[in-house]
Amino acid sequence: MLLGYAAVLLANARHFFTDDTESQYTGLWVAMGRALRAGEFPVLWPEQWMSGNNTMDDAGLFNPPQLLIDLLAPSFDNMALYATIVKLVFAIIAALGVYRICLAYGGRPAWSAVAGIAFPLSGFFLFFDEASWMTALTGTAWLVHAWASAVRYTRGQGGPIPVFVFLYLTISTQYIFPAIEAMLMLAAVAVGEILYRRAWAQVARLAAVSACAGLAGLLTFLPSMLSAKVTWRGTAQINNDQFLTVPWSESLNASLPSTLPAFNSWWGYIQPMPITYIAWFLIPALAFVDWRKARDSWRELSAPALFAVVMLMWAAGPGTIGPLRWPARVLPMVAIGLLVLVCVLLGRFATVRDVRARGIAALVLILALWVRSFSADPHNVVRHVLAAAVLIGAGALVVWLGRTRGTALACAAAIAAMFPIAFWQVSAAQPTPTSYNMPTNRSEAGAVFPDFPGTTIQLADRGLLQPGDRSLDGAYGSLVFGNYAKSLELEYVNGYTPTGHFYFGELLCMRWDSSVCPEAYGRLFAPEATTGTPLVDILKLDRVVLQRALFPTVRDEPAPAGWKWVDQPGHEKYIWVLERENGLISTVNGRVSDAKNVTATSLSETDTTSRVRVSSAEGGRVVFARLSWPGYRVTLDGKPLPITTIAKSIVAVNIPAGTDNAELVLTWRPPGWKIGIGTAAAGLAGLGVLQWLYIRSRRTEDEPGSAEQSAGEPERELARTPS
Repeated sequence: MLLGYAAVLLANARHFFTDDTESQYTGLWVAMGRALRAGEFPVLWPEQWMSGNNTMDDAGLFNPPQLLIDLLAPSFDNMALYATIVKLVFAIIAALGVYRICLAYGGRPAWSAVAGIAFPLSGFFLFFDEASWMTALTGTAWLVHAWASAVRYTRGQGGPIPVFVFLYLTISTQYIFPAIEAMLMLAAVAVGEILYRRAWAQVARLAAVSACAGLAGLLTFLPSMLSAKVTWRGTAQINNDQFLTVPWSESLNASLPSTLPAFNSWWGYIQPMPITYIAWFLIPALAFVDWRKARDSWRELSAPALFAVVMLMWAAGPGTIGPLRWPARVLPMVAIGLLVLVCVLLGRFATVRDVRARGIAALVLILALWVRSFSADPHNVVRHVLAAAVLIGAGALVVWLGRTRGTALACAAAIAAMFPIAFWQVSAAQPTPTSYNMPTNRSEAGAVFPDFPGTTIQLADRGLLQPGDRSLDGAYGSLVFGNYAKSLELEYVNGYTPTGHFYFGELLCMRWDSSVCPEAYGRLFAPEATTGTPLVDILKLDRVVLQRALFPTVRDEPAPAGWKWVDQPGHEKYIWVLERENGLISTVNGRVSDAKNVTATSLSETDTTSRVRVSSAEGGRVVFARLSWPGYRVTLDGKPLPITTIAKSIVAVNIPAGTDNAELVLTWRPPGWKIGIGTAAAGLAGLGVLQWLYIRSRRTEDEPGSAEQSAGEPERELARTPS
């Protein structure tokens, strides 16, 4: 695996620091780590507004390995280096997991290792999950271990704790795809074990421990489920929009390294990366399986086959199923299923008898690969011919080694061929079309970037950046996008959010990466309809940074009342800056931002609680600089009050007439947190019972001459011995 990563890094040193990794995850890790080191559990950052609810996005709040990543992050200056190290660790974990699955199904160690190393170098996983989508990488790394442990548990070779732990880690990555994929994996394992051994009782135990893990992990998704109605993902629609849906015919590209598949994505119809590629040997190797012998094992291997088929169907659409969009994301699951299936078959039933006929069959399969890849991408015919030649040469070498030197050397050659292929694939995809090209060193970026105290909002559009702007000497010395401000340890409203807050997003036409439309400036300084107070005051903003490319003539206009234009020497090419004439207001009177017919004095503030002394003879309203996420509660001298909103986005509380010197307490807790704690306790209790039953059954089986022992041993032996 180290050699595979080295090959990729030789082709592109930033491969594992691109797209969402550079714009979302690393900045979030730094901010989370700083909060944890300060003794805080950062469920909510009010000043981050739309990107500040960490129970909604991909923070992994309840995932211990992720919290460790966060804790270490502030100690690293070079975030590209840190991201690469973290991803290497999880690539190794994923490879070991695939290896364990193969062994669980009776695979031989050598071919199981081939499958394990091939998976992290498969197309979609390498170019998307490892390069960009960190939670997909971590979720998959834990999922494959959950799969192996589930098979071992049902076959009496392991206990319930590993199944529980790996399923919990899969769920608590806080990414919905691994959670759903784990459910389908467990269903496939259950069906497979029933077909193979009629193991109804064992499958029932697997269902029980899986339910316990689900209960323990429910707190991860309850807040987002109960808050969905106010987010961009709040609809439960099913829509086949064909975006990132992969036709089944693209599976014929699984072994040709040059493949550039054809389906709709951000880059048009022909993709710039081989994302349907799985492994160079996968399809041609089918010619060297003794199918007559393998036929008797179909029940035993039905689970990985079923899982691969289900994922292949999902990859073909629909394009959107509620919060699940872009079906191409499940291509790594297709790769896992097929690699396990093929490598177990090769380990147990590979043959070189009738080598000439099998060689011809392999050539026919390679020709089919070439035809499909050429059909999808006819402009790169020479590239495809060279790739086919590589397959023929590498395949011939592996077969020769298998015949003359044994399986171990043949498998070593199969693995060795993966590394130059990975180098070639990554080199051919340069420049990486997904890269933001953000700075890698936080200290260098911080030294160049303006030191903006207080709370800042940036009104800019990332789409206006030109290729030459994407550097620290360019726009990244003045502008933030995604979670870049978190890496710089600056307090910006702007951040990265895949879920968003629908109404706040509409208010400022703010998108997932915090880009805005040109109308945002006018909306920010216009009086809010119900209060008459400008939104910039309700949000308690100290500074407004305007992108010159989006607002080229705004400096010719006078500054809004109470504001002034401030020069930023060295940054005039990219930004205009407005600051308040009377200094920072974000530090004045807590988060109380507007009060009508109410005297409101802040007593104390935390990220989740505002305590305010209020008085109102005739009744009035207090507005807080807090986004109206579900989960807020308010009391007045201990008695509950209803909460309202302004602009459907911002928390407000109506104060009853006759209120005199009362204490108003506004608190936020993740929706469903009490239920989540209760289900977690129930899940752990259930695990305790299952573990006790497991230990008890093992002790009973180990008693000399027991009926359980004599009845149980054939079953355990059957689990160990390939049929």
